[in-house]
Amino acid sequence: MQTRLSKYVKEMRHLYGLSQVEASEKSGVGLRFVRDLEQGKSTLRLDKVNQLLALFGAEMAPSKIQYEDKL
Repeated sequence: MQTRLSKYVKEMRHLYGLSQVEASEKSGVGLRFVRDLEQGKSTLRLDKVNQLLALFGAEMAPSKIQYEDKL
């Protein structure tokens, strides 16, 4: 299941013209990690997420959850 994070990383990787292998090498995380993140794996190490995001000038940060009224 894709998440906002997985979509963001995939879009930025394509914007920068990087393959998964190149993103892995340039960020210093494993190829398996990049693949897992882009596929929406639900358990990932935050330090490695930030290591990959730094490649695109970004980092994970807390944000408010916006709930839709489902009544």
